[in-house]
Amino acid sequence: MSDNFASLASNKPLKIYVAGHRGMVGSAIVRALKAEGNVQIVCKRHDELELTNQAAVRQFFQQERPDQVYLAAAKVGGIHANNTYPAEFIYQNLMVQANVIHESFAAGVKKLLFLGSSCIYPKLVSQPMKEEALLTGQLEETNEPYAIAKIAGIKLCESYNRQYGNSHGVDYRSVMPTNLYGYGDNYHPENSHVIPALIRRFHESKLANAQSIKIWGTGKPRREFLFVDDMARASIHVMNLDFKIYAANTRPMLSHINVGKGEDVTIAELATLISEVVGFKGQIEFDTSKPDGTLRKLMDSARLNALGWSARVELRQGLTAVYEEFLSNEVRSV
Repeated sequence: MSDNFASLASNKPLKIYVAGHRGMVGSAIVRALKAEGNVQIVCKRHDELELTNQAAVRQFFQQERPDQVYLAAAKVGGIHANNTYPAEFIYQNLMVQANVIHESFAAGVKKLLFLGSSCIYPKLVSQPMKEEALLTGQLEETNEPYAIAKIAGIKLCESYNRQYGNSHGVDYRSVMPTNLYGYGDNYHPENSHVIPALIRRFHESKLANAQSIKIWGTGKPRREFLFVDDMARASIHVMNLDFKIYAANTRPMLSHINVGKGEDVTIAELATLISEVVGFKGQIEFDTSKPDGTLRKLMDSARLNALGWSARVELRQGLTAVYEEFLSNEVRSV
């Protein structure tokens, strides 16, 4: 049992609700919690509990009354989905967050962890992105509705802490991860993020004996990637930090903590690495007529590093693991 979880050990298992347990992040949190031991994990599928339905969420919390809540449930998608369904992205995420956070409070839940996104930071923010950059500039237009919802989730947690922390012992915290990849990722040809999209493209190109593969942009933009199991460890670590330590390293109205690996790679370097992991032997070409997007997105995770957490999984190691899972799923689907 890890040191940051040992203080919770008792004869009675902690009852923990993980919202979004079937997603990539939520499932990783469930795996990590089970490895810690002495927990009773409560999960509900979407068809069992609609988190945008306040009455259903209230009934669930009043019945289950968990000790802790990990709020990893969210409507997510790439640029195309965010541009096409902005109303759904802001409405569904706001409703899920408001319902889960408020009904947690109403059911007497003292500890909750909200998982956000690096897109909360301004479009032109200085790199690496520090927690203090929140609300200092205009957001990226393509995912503004999603980002607004995530910022609202942070502020919900902070507001309940400010109003009910002393009187009810409420301690709701927020973590903002960098770009995540890992087991259970989405490999949809249109809606996936960069790593699963490239894994699928390189794999299919390898099977087709393609001589080359073309990637949008110049390959020069830099991105940071964190293996999802490292994110799960960070989530548990932040949830179980001693309150005095957490409070000393945050502010009541700037309480979120960044979670990143602390290093980034160019898209060209990433593509080369994935091609090696997949075994694609052709040429990698870049379509410079296509846009690059933001030139750099790197989280400043110094605060969390100083609090005793750091990433463990190197990029090649993580890519190898997820490609093996991808191949396994390909075999099972035949």
